[in-house]
Amino acid sequence: MAGDAVNDSLIVIRAIHFAATALTTGTLMFQAVVADPALHSAEAVATVMRAQIRRVAWVGLAITAVSGAIWVLLEAAAMSGLAFSEAITANVLSTVVNETQFGLVFEIRSVLAIVLAACLAYDRLPVARWLALASALGLVAAIAWTGHAGSTPGEMGLLHLTADTLHLIAAAAWTGSLVPFALLLAAARRYPREASARLVRDATQRFSMLGIASVATVLGSGIVNAWILVGSINGLIATQYGGLLILKITLFAAMLAFAAVNRFWLTPRLALPFTSTAQLQALRQLTRNSMIEIALALMIFAIVGMLGTLHPAIHTLET
Repeated sequence: MAGDAVNDSLIVIRAIHFAATALTTGTLMFQAVVADPALHSAEAVATVMRAQIRRVAWVGLAITAVSGAIWVLLEAAAMSGLAFSEAITANVLSTVVNETQFGLVFEIRSVLAIVLAACLAYDRLPVARWLALASALGLVAAIAWTGHAGSTPGEMGLLHLTADTLHLIAAAAWTGSLVPFALLLAAARRYPREASARLVRDATQRFSMLGIASVATVLGSGIVNAWILVGSINGLIATQYGGLLILKITLFAAMLAFAAVNRFWLTPRLALPFTSTAQLQALRQLTRNSMIEIALALMIFAIVGMLGTLHPAIHTLET
């Protein structure tokens, strides 16, 4: 495997890695901001949800670790220009890990992943849960140094890194928390009691606030990133990078549309009596919309995997 095959593999593994990292971070963010405060009103659901949140976080971290290791191997082939089998040697891997910025970031993120795993193993301790969240945030934020932002020089580079870091954290907080949110809604539907009704209302309102803050941050930081990497309308419409970015924005807009329906149409209907047909339909639709948002988020991660392997539009136009 060499050349285009390595590049195609990099796209796939980057997309998987970004999605898994976002899942891990978003799940822990959901636990801290939404689940823990809301679950006090439904202890039966709380037991199930805490176990599911731990399971999702572990799965996300495991996929992050495996895909991260494969990413290093593929980067070794890409950086060396050798075939994959020829690049997987001690000398090449040592050079990539110890003498490149990508390698340094990999080492830092490996330490954060180990700390996160230890915290998940002892998550019954409050301090461990908060340290796990901090480690996960660091794990996703450090990705900024592996992409275009990490190679932008000077003061512009600092602005780019700041914007990209905020973009990654906010995107992970929103998209990654969709999975535990859908699981919570499904769990609540199996416990048709008044306590479950209060839980769903409380959790949905808290999740909505997390979503609003995340979306605002994604929009603001995304505009900065686009200004730095695209530079003009012509760069947006006349380059492959710009075309993929337009597709990413379109999918993001679709996610926003579903989120708006959830927030302004379905959430108010959850205040109806729990046994009412309208409220049960709203709960089912809310679960269905969350699953659609997850599918859209996976498409966006695939596009992000491709964008990271392309030259930015502003550089393409300069050449």
